[in-house]
Amino acid sequence: MTDTVSPPKPVERAPKGRDAEFTVFVESSATRLRRSAYLMCRDWHLAQDLTQQTFTKMYAVWNRIRTSTNLEGYSRRVMMNLVFDQQGRRSGSEIVLADPPDQPVLARHEGEHELRVALVDALARLSVEDRAVLVLRHAEDHSVETVAGILGVSASVVKMRNARALPRLRALLGEDFPEA
Repeated sequence: MTDTVSPPKPVERAPKGRDAEFTVFVESSATRLRRSAYLMCRDWHLAQDLTQQTFTKMYAVWNRIRTSTNLEGYSRRVMMNLVFDQQGRRSGSEIVLADPPDQPVLARHEGEHELRVALVDALARLSVEDRAVLVLRHAEDHSVETVAGILGVSASVVKMRNARALPRLRALLGEDFPEA
């Protein structure tokens, strides 16, 4: 009597169309999400981790959200929730410093680089909620209503936080910082 071994069952995979749609979404939004995460946490490695965690959470529910949800808004909401969770776990005395550039900044861009570093440092001194409002409202140029939806607060809360945070940011930047 010979034993016959049946061939292994193929592993079920997600439909290719689903993965292709997700890949297109990731490619189109990864840079913006990573930049926002960096402005929130001042650490490129953590920003990359937060971006990847956002995509992981989204992929888990992709079938449910891919056609009936504003994916940009949803991704920002997931990322901001991850930032808030991460900030809650971090010690209040811990300060994350920006990584130095891999290559020296060219002399003609040196002033621009210093302005960016000063802005990121000043943002880090604000509360995570104020930082989120300023990043979403001004760095990403979202409307008050969109920011409210992303953060899960009312439009009046966004307006109030924005009105309080901008003068604090300007004070932290000092008088020499050019206003746009």
